Amino acid sequence: MDYKALGYELLELVGGKENISKLTHCATRLRFEFYDKSKVAVKKIETTPGVISVVDKGGQFQIVIGNEVQTTFRAIKDELGEGNLSNADKKEEKEKGNVINRIISVISTTFTPVIPALIGGGMMKAVLSILVLLNLVNTSGSTYEIINFISDAPFYFMPVLLAYGAAIKFNCSPILAMTMACALLHPSWGGFVAAGDAMHFFGIPVTLVDYSYSVIPIILGVWILSYVEKFAEKYSPSIVKFFVKPLIIMFVSIPIALLVVGPFGNLLNDLVQAGADYINGKASWLIPMLMGAFQPFLVLTGTAWAMTPIATVQIANAGFETVNGPGMLASNIAQGAAALAVAVKTKNKQLKQIASSSGFTGVMGITEPCLYGVNLKLKRPFIASMIGGGIGGIYAGLSGLVRYSFVSPGLAAIPAFIGENPMNVVHALITIAISFAAGFAASWILGFDDPEEEGAEETKEQEEALEDTEKETKDSVVYSPLKGKVIPLEEVNDEVFSKGILGQGAAIIPEEGVVYAPFDGKIASVFDTKHAICLTSEDGVELLIHIGIDTVNLEGKPFHALKQSGDSIKKGDKILEFQIDEIKKAGYDTVTPVLVGNTDTYREIVSKKQGTVKSSEELIHVVA
Repeated sequence: MDYKALGYELLELVGGKENISKLTHCATRLRFEFYDKSKVAVKKIETTPGVISVVDKGGQFQIVIGNEVQTTFRAIKDELGEGNLSNADKKEEKEKGNVINRIISVISTTFTPVIPALIGGGMMKAVLSILVLLNLVNTSGSTYEIINFISDAPFYFMPVLLAYGAAIKFNCSPILAMTMACALLHPSWGGFVAAGDAMHFFGIPVTLVDYSYSVIPIILGVWILSYVEKFAEKYSPSIVKFFVKPLIIMFVSIPIALLVVGPFGNLLNDLVQAGADYINGKASWLIPMLMGAFQPFLVLTGTAWAMTPIATVQIANAGFETVNGPGMLASNIAQGAAALAVAVKTKNKQLKQIASSSGFTGVMGITEPCLYGVNLKLKRPFIASMIGGGIGGIYAGLSGLVRYSFVSPGLAAIPAFIGENPMNVVHALITIAISFAAGFAASWILGFDDPEEEGAEETKEQEEALEDTEKETKDSVVYSPLKGKVIPLEEVNDEVFSKGILGQGAAIIPEEGVVYAPFDGKIASVFDTKHAICLTSEDGVELLIHIGIDTVNLEGKPFHALKQSGDSIKKGDKILEFQIDEIKKAGYDTVTPVLVGNTDTYREIVSKKQGTVKSSEELIHVVA
């Protein structure tokens, strides 16, 4: 699978780079935000090879790719440009959604860039714990101190890291947002907090709060800063804007953060921590059980990020968390186990391969491939994974299991459960065993509809059809459907066409806006937007005529179809008309690829390479 080519294909299907407001990625999925979601070809994306699934929840449009997501992301990133991932220079057309979706969207966008730092710091803490247990490092020595402060840095300076993601979300200056965070963590401010003496700002009392390790205050602070920045941008005189704008932003937004937003955010931090502690104290099994059972559902609905701030606050304040990690460990293991049960039980070779690889990935901690590729498609294994996760979550909660560092739980993340309590990792291993056994057994007992027999019949029918086609296939001629100038397909400014991804053929720069039937046959289909048409000849040649590049965005306005799907055609019949000037006026290239869709059926596709051509002249010779 060429995941770079997939990136180029997805870029066209989401409406082009001009439609992308924000783009990020996590371990397995691309996360988009668009200016106009109606331009996104959702159904085509869902059926594109290489795409596991599409999730449109939580304020983001997510395309699940799997472990090769970075390759696809880089391909799209190269097209967008290094500094254009958020298209911050444009006026954002904000979508109105419910409050929950918008909050989750803020959390997701803010935390996504920070995840690598949190994982790195968390794993360093886990490694340090192992070194201490093995007596390789002395807790009173300088080596311990150095590793400890390095691993603690992402958590201590959490406001600085979150300020960047929050600035991307709220479309304001990341540097000034991070400057606000630096002010909240400044040593002088830390000294004031430690001293505890009353402070005032122009007579207004200032609440002394320690903002290290905090989450909510900086997100709220950057939100306020984004409005102050818009005010400064609008009212600063252009001749002195370079100096005045940052002055206004810092002089207004940072004091507001210290006086109002910061203390309020810190109060929310404390309430979140108190709420988690209260529930954990009354029913320690409840949260891990619910997380274990419903984590797959949270992932599906895009709401899994909702619990991230709570877990982060717990790790920052207590050095461990009980909200996300224990339940997620049970859920991830059960997800992978359910898929592995499918791999063992199925007789379908393709399903066995997919379930085996994605199940292994799931028990290692990355569940999207097995969730979307196996369990959800087969339905009952999805239910089985929730049962196994819930059972494992109960043990995790009753045993007091905690996670010491921020990392996706699974076999690869066992060090994240090694800490001060030596029994914690033992409880983690028992949780893994229970979750795996429960998920595997539930999946095996509930079963699934094995597609082996149906797939075998389809394969046999396809092979017979292919044999019949090969017997009937003969050399064919495709005459030019347009009058114009022929250019090699390789010169088309779209890699989907130029690289022959959709088939071999030629391209024509049209001189008149009329498409003629290139052979005797029938109309296979006419696109809703009329910019492309598929034909089938009496000899079995499948032909795609795609008028212009990205002209799907014109929504059919300059096109008029003279034939409908299923109509018979004779060579030379007018089948479609289009307005060349209107297409050019809208800024689109009129070059028209003419492609043999079933290229693989033939030995060779020979096309006229260059020069002018009339509709009655030979364009492509199809060699059987």
